[in-house]
Amino acid sequence: MVVTDLRRNLIKVAPSDVNATGNPNDKKIRRIIAEDSKWCLSTVSLLKELALAAIVKNFEKIPILEGLPPKDKAIILEKINVSLPLKITAHAIESESYWKRSCKAKYSACDVTMHGGNWKRMYFEKYLQTVVENFVPEKTDPYVITEALNMSSKYVKKLEIKQLLPPTTEPKKIEENFSESAMSLTSNVSSTDHFNFEFFLENLPHLEELRIKYGVRGCGMNFAWNLFEFTVGDCNQLANSVSRCQNLRVLSLHQSKVDDEKVRILIRRLLDHPALTELDLSNNCISDRGSKAIGKLINNRCPNLRKVCIRNNIIRVEGAKALAYALVRTETLEELDLRLNRVEDEGGQAIMRSLIKNKSLQVLRLSSNDLSERTAAIFAQVLQENKTLTTVDLSGNRLGPDGGKTIQEGITANDTIVHLDLRLTEAGQESEYCIHQRIKENTNKRSKAKNVAYHVPL
Repeated sequence: MVVTDLRRNLIKVAPSDVNATGNPNDKKIRRIIAEDSKWCLSTVSLLKELALAAIVKNFEKIPILEGLPPKDKAIILEKINVSLPLKITAHAIESESYWKRSCKAKYSACDVTMHGGNWKRMYFEKYLQTVVENFVPEKTDPYVITEALNMSSKYVKKLEIKQLLPPTTEPKKIEENFSESAMSLTSNVSSTDHFNFEFFLENLPHLEELRIKYGVRGCGMNFAWNLFEFTVGDCNQLANSVSRCQNLRVLSLHQSKVDDEKVRILIRRLLDHPALTELDLSNNCISDRGSKAIGKLINNRCPNLRKVCIRNNIIRVEGAKALAYALVRTETLEELDLRLNRVEDEGGQAIMRSLIKNKSLQVLRLSSNDLSERTAAIFAQVLQENKTLTTVDLSGNRLGPDGGKTIQEGITANDTIVHLDLRLTEAGQESEYCIHQRIKENTNKRSKAKNVAYHVPL
């Protein structure tokens, strides 16, 4: 039987030929030339390495991680491309190293401390934020939101929406024979609602912090007032959805043109909320009527409420009196921010008198509220009788030298205040120095007390 070698690249060397080593004295050997000229026995990968490479290459079609040893799983996660579709990686990969690479590849600023130190949580919170901010009502397919929720709902605890786009309505063609008055009527576009949060927040069971701003960033020359309109429909949808978020602790609706009517709608749905601890309505259009609604919420109608910020609104005397009435009765509120309003002396005195009876408030900010020495006189009495207040901001008010001396006399009997801001109050250098020295003593006493408590043996 004759056996024929059918390999094309096989070259047989005759015995008379020079062997492969080039030395005629060496033993004659046979040389085989491989099809791949770069092939070498030393470069052959292990079967395990080939298997891991195949998993990485086909991960999009067949994601395999479960059951692998930790070392092999780490090798795969290091080599997987971060551009893989989220619908594949969202629930299949839990490794923080992979999501850290994904965050740094997609976002320029990555402060994971703002997201509980969890890279996966940070990625999906930013991803969902981007989806909502780029959503255009009546134009964007709602399936985009549904798909994003299915992938990220398990991981989102904080959501910060910095813009909400209004619907884009195409202008109707105007016939040439229209009169000027008809054309002017058609130019007035009615306000329309923004993104609907009513069913969106229901699908975020772990949401604890929600910050929203109704407006458009970087509109430039395309500026129009309707881009910054917070409608009644928006308010109703948001209020209904927030009331169903039983785990929500922080709600911020700032710089959104929230007026008295809208804040009353919102507060009505927040009454008796089981988890809310912080409410931020700063930089809006809330006046006395809306302040009364906020006072009702403070008055033990929100069992865990600790902080209320209504900075830079248009709250005046009556609104301040409503808040003072609530401060007398609240047992939970620890911080109240009323900066940049116009409560004046009458409202300021009402708030100060309420603090004589209040036993919970620790931080009060009343800067730039048209206060004078008359409010300072009541504040001096508060310093003598209140034992819970630790931080007070009265900067930007004309307290004058008399007000400074009154506060100086009152703080001598106080040992709890550790921060008192009297900048731009014209209180006088001598009074400010004496007040500062007393605050320094209080701070040292508090630090010593903490050290003693820390070193007490069990």
